[in-house]
Amino acid sequence: MKITRRRLLMALSIGSGAFAATLASIPIVGFFFSPMLRKFPAVWRDVGSLDQFPVGATVQINLVTSGGLPWDGPAQRVGAWLRRDDEQNFTVYSATCTHLGCPVRWISSAELFMCPCHGGVYYKNGDVAAGPPPQPLQQFPVRVQQGQVQVQWKPLEVNYAKADSPCKGCPGSFVTPDRIQAPPEDA
Repeated sequence: MKITRRRLLMALSIGSGAFAATLASIPIVGFFFSPMLRKFPAVWRDVGSLDQFPVGATVQINLVTSGGLPWDGPAQRVGAWLRRDDEQNFTVYSATCTHLGCPVRWISSAELFMCPCHGGVYYKNGDVAAGPPPQPLQQFPVRVQQGQVQVQWKPLEVNYAKADSPCKGCPGSFVTPDRIQAPPEDA
């Protein structure tokens, strides 16, 4: 096959166009993948003074994320549950269910954390009581500094159950095969 001037110029044009497109796409690809590579430092956040939290009470708190950007707004706040165990000891649990990431709520009359989405139930110490959650609630480190309760925030260790699983027959799930009803047949 003979290389003509037309074929040479066409190959050079296509090659230089592909090279320019590759160079132009590097920042775009970097923009989409940079959040996965970005590391957030663990930071201590004030959540209130000692006298705000009665001994034995579990209250909801909001933590500001360490990687918050000025335009994040409410998205930079994450929920957590703080329990004052005694005069100087606190325990903080994530408000995120370990099953699929739904928010959990504290039911004080039952002393349980409940996930309304798939029936996940946690004891007051964060251990799984029932439902499909594979792990206990994540805990955050807590300290008291100069009369202020501080919680160390760091990104959650995301280890949710497979999202493509409909939870039918998950161990301990309320959605078990014997409870699934077939849709009514059309007459």
